[in-house]
Amino acid sequence: MEVSFSKEVEMLRLGAGDTFHGEGILAITKGLLQSGVAYVGGYQGAPVSHLLDVMVQGKAYMDELGVHVEACSNEASAAAMLGASIHYPLRGAVTWKSIVGTNVAADALSNLSSPGVTGGVLIVVGEDYGEGASVIQERTHAYALKSSMCLLDPRPDLGVMVRMVEEGFRLSESSNMPCLMELRIRTCHVRGSFECKDNVAPTVSTRSLMEEPAGFDYMRLAHPPVTFRHEKLKGDARIPAARSYIAEHGLNELMPGRRHADLGIVVQGGLYNALIRSLQQQGLADAFGETDIPILVLNVTYPLVPAQVADFCVGKRAVLVVEEGQPEYIEQDIATLLRRRDIQTPLHGKDMLPPAGEYGVEVLSAGIGAFAAKYIEPDEASHSAQAWLAGNRERREAVARSLSSPLPNRPPSFCVGCPERPVFSALKLAQQETGPVHVAADIGCHAFGTFEPFSMGHSILGYGMSLASRAGVAPMMNRRTLSIMGDGGFWHNGLLTGVQSALFNGDDAVLLIFKNGYTSATGTQDIISTPDDEIKERAEDKQQSLVDKNQTIEATLKGLGVQWMRTVTTYDVERMRRTLTEALTSDFDGLKVVIAEGECQLERQRRIKPWISSLLKKGERVVRVKYGVDEDVCNGDHACIRLSGCPTLTLRDNPDPLKVDPVATVIDGCVGCGLCGANAHAATLCPSFYRAEVVQNPKWHERLLHGLRGAFVRALQPA
Repeated sequence: MEVSFSKEVEMLRLGAGDTFHGEGILAITKGLLQSGVAYVGGYQGAPVSHLLDVMVQGKAYMDELGVHVEACSNEASAAAMLGASIHYPLRGAVTWKSIVGTNVAADALSNLSSPGVTGGVLIVVGEDYGEGASVIQERTHAYALKSSMCLLDPRPDLGVMVRMVEEGFRLSESSNMPCLMELRIRTCHVRGSFECKDNVAPTVSTRSLMEEPAGFDYMRLAHPPVTFRHEKLKGDARIPAARSYIAEHGLNELMPGRRHADLGIVVQGGLYNALIRSLQQQGLADAFGETDIPILVLNVTYPLVPAQVADFCVGKRAVLVVEEGQPEYIEQDIATLLRRRDIQTPLHGKDMLPPAGEYGVEVLSAGIGAFAAKYIEPDEASHSAQAWLAGNRERREAVARSLSSPLPNRPPSFCVGCPERPVFSALKLAQQETGPVHVAADIGCHAFGTFEPFSMGHSILGYGMSLASRAGVAPMMNRRTLSIMGDGGFWHNGLLTGVQSALFNGDDAVLLIFKNGYTSATGTQDIISTPDDEIKERAEDKQQSLVDKNQTIEATLKGLGVQWMRTVTTYDVERMRRTLTEALTSDFDGLKVVIAEGECQLERQRRIKPWISSLLKKGERVVRVKYGVDEDVCNGDHACIRLSGCPTLTLRDNPDPLKVDPVATVIDGCVGCGLCGANAHAATLCPSFYRAEVVQNPKWHERLLHGLRGAFVRALQPA
């Protein structure tokens, strides 16, 4: 990976007496080292990618401590690592994006939770939920409930977050339950400080090895008949032990109210900051976060401590449960335990707050306002808050009324020069010959192909699942279907669930693999098919693509028995169109694989920009390719834009006063990938594109030749 986290790695070395300043997710990473973690694994994904990225790049320091770090092929393999803590007193932590990552890891988590753990286990999941999410809107809470795992949801304060990491390991060890820690996007990226402790080298580590394995213990296997005993232990011993630890060590926090002690709010720890801001909007908290209404902050949302919740609710006129997402697991749990204790305190939650969606300040303020209107005499602050909310609604309505038509969508798109965009252009052209094709899409950068101007993809069923997801459609379709996945998805899940299954069943399938050399959508992490550093260093031309230097995917497919395979450079649109057409119409009956080869443009630019900058500083000659549009030739059809979707290919006013249609233009930011010209050639568009070479630090004869050419052109032009 070309992105450097060297500064962040150095921050992990801070010790007692030092103050950490930075992001929440890096604070969590530091907390793991302070807790004596012995091994760390995971699969990258927002918003927790940096945890693993930093530890992988900090391997030298991890080796000093004796901490084993492993970048896993998927979330299931990461969860399986935690089996080390079943028998041995090893503290282990793994991380991934949830809920999709937890879905993948579910089997291993169930089999881990049944026998329980000896060493502490912490699973750090990025709870990618709500308006800014990139995944399905579900919650991790369900997994904690079904598998009996503790669920931590720390208040977004760096000191609290780090403490919850340390306490999470102890909670896991005292209850023998794995602990999940969910971190929302805002929690991961909140900035703050905390007082550091020294990092703790694990007692058993890569530097201090175990002499003998643990003895055989059938009770440590998730296998009948002992699983029936495990089920009893969950309810009879583990959950009570967890509740006892939570209460004794004050993991949940009680914020006393200054004025309305007869009311209460129970909130998930991760929502605390937004709740306080919404209380401030309602005049129920001051600028320092001191609240008028008592708040029970659940830094551990499962299991709840019945006595703690009951003591908080008893004698109150009403309690509001602030729980993001659905179903309302916490609200139902509290309602049940109150009913069993015959506590008649009115309980509110989803009746005053939206049943689903992200709880931002405005949403929470409306719910707090409804709660306050029912139980608190309105004052000037509450009227002001209602006016603020009403003003927000009126402004939105006024903007909507002022528009003659709705604003056009601005969907996300591929990066400038992305090697995957040309393939979708070629696929668009290929379908003009083959007819419309059912496209099974996948998770990754190529999912942007579902947006305009391509709008391709009938389903996305999971990372690397595209080939498997067409299995039910293909036999019912008159023409072949097309499955798309990236090299990251191929190694994550696609090889086994897709390729192996298609070969085993003798399916007549077409698979398109984007080979850009990295797991790009999650931050361009390295994978097994990434060219290694030695190859990059040996490259004679720093501007060349390095993807073709690694043939792991091709070798794997050949070894598995794939007989029809083509590798095509992505930027060659015409050849790609022909190859896709051939795959969709070939007489060959079996799996056909097209490998679209083109290095991730972000990684390429990260590599060559410093190199070019160093050449310029030395005064050496540098040639940069750029494309443009001849305005006199452009006819204003704009088919080039509809076929490309490149952000640098846009419109400008036509300089010809006799023409009304705007012309296409290439703006600054063009990286010279050549797609616009390749599209014009492949689709037989107007010949308005030109290729220019920008020469910096030219040689003396180039300057002379340029001067002569300029003089000649000026002489031919009319006065």
